[in-house]
This record gives sequence, structure tokens and C-alpha cells, in this order.
Amino acid sequence: MKLLFDENLSRTLVSLLQDIFPGSDHVVLLGLEHSPDEDIFRYARENDFVIVTKDSDFNDLVSVSIDAPGLIWIRTGNCTTSNIELLLRKHSEQIAEISASTNVGLLMLF
Repeated sequence: MKLLFDENLSRTLVSLLQDIFPGSDHVVLLGLEHSPDEDIFRYARENDFVIVTKDSDFNDLVSVSIDAPGLIWIRTGNCTTSNIELLLRKHSEQIAEISASTNVGLLMLF
């Protein structure tokens, strides 16, 4: 399962989490920074990524799409990259369920 980190999250998460989320990437590293959310959403869907973001706009896209990519919406407020890494590691099994399921599209992490 691959994660696609939105530009509001640190690029270092890609390397920090390669051991449990191999193939993950970041929108900036893919040249998608400043792209509309719809373009990132489409890229994630077409390339089998689960989007990780702190942005509520992706939730709106998931709620109106029948073939949406998985979405992890981090709702912790301001926190360190280390805190986000630990949060994703702690919930890796739930994230795997989102990646494998056609019914579960959204995981909110607090």
C-alpha cells in the first residue's frame, strides 16, 4: 500500500515510512505542488495511492466520488513530523484496510 502525502505534510515522511509503506511519495516530489486537489485526487486514484492530508477539501472530493482513492485525514492540529509518523505507524492496520477495501474510503486520525 502506497501513501501520497499532500504538500501540507513534510516530504521526510516518505523516507521515514518506507519500511511499512513502500512506494509512497509526496506531491512535491512528483511535481504536483500547487496542483488543484482534483488533479492530486485523480493521480492518486490512477496510481493506487491512499492520500494523506491535513486538508478538509479532500474529504469533500471523497464524499462525492464513487471511485475515490483512500483518504487519511489527519486532524491533530499543529504537531511535529515525528508525531505524524508515529500516528501513521500506530494505525497501519487500519490504513491497510482502507487500501484493500472498496467500502472504506476515509480514516480520520486524531
